[in-house]
Amino acid sequence: MKQQIVNFPITFPITLSGQWQSPSSVSFSSLSTPLKDWLLDEGSLTARLKKHCDNFQVKVIGEQQQPCSAAESCDLIKVGEPVLVREVILYCDDVPQVFARSLLPIASLTGEEQILANLGEQPLGQVLFNNPSLQRLRLELSPFVNDSSVVALAAKLTAQHASNSPLVKTSVIPKQELWGRRSIFMLENKPLMVAEVFLPDAFAYQ
Repeated sequence: MKQQIVNFPITFPITLSGQWQSPSSVSFSSLSTPLKDWLLDEGSLTARLKKHCDNFQVKVIGEQQQPCSAAESCDLIKVGEPVLVREVILYCDDVPQVFARSLLPIASLTGEEQILANLGEQPLGQVLFNNPSLQRLRLELSPFVNDSSVVALAAKLTAQHASNSPLVKTSVIPKQELWGRRSIFMLENKPLMVAEVFLPDAFAYQ
């Protein structure tokens, strides 16, 4: 499957190495009410973001077939199973809001679900939540520390947005701790995984 890369210098894949925990295991005392609300929202993140802006965009960092790693495997997606990895950034009015990484097992990309392999800049969430068969089986949460790849990405995007110029090598570590969520979905009885990290300027932190 051909790899696709966007037109700014971000290396694909970013990956997500988090300390994933069930919501019941997370201490929410340090988290703001808005952040908790965004993290635990069971609706479509795409639809919610669209309500907060005039111009919603998806920019694809890359997508490529890879074997599922041990860190991202689960009962329904096995280690080494071929998956289509897709990484994107969701923008609202040119402000980077969310980094999203999805794992779509090749075995799940059959029948009508073949469309998921050719989304381009169409949001995955829009396709998923338009299907009444969609079920969220598991939700996990994780903070991301300063040495993680997604924090480095956030720093580059923050610098880009602040300067309104091409990405620069010198970037500032985000002031607040970044948080994300990871969901296992079943679509027409076919599993897939979607992880979403709220970037520094996201509505979730406001």
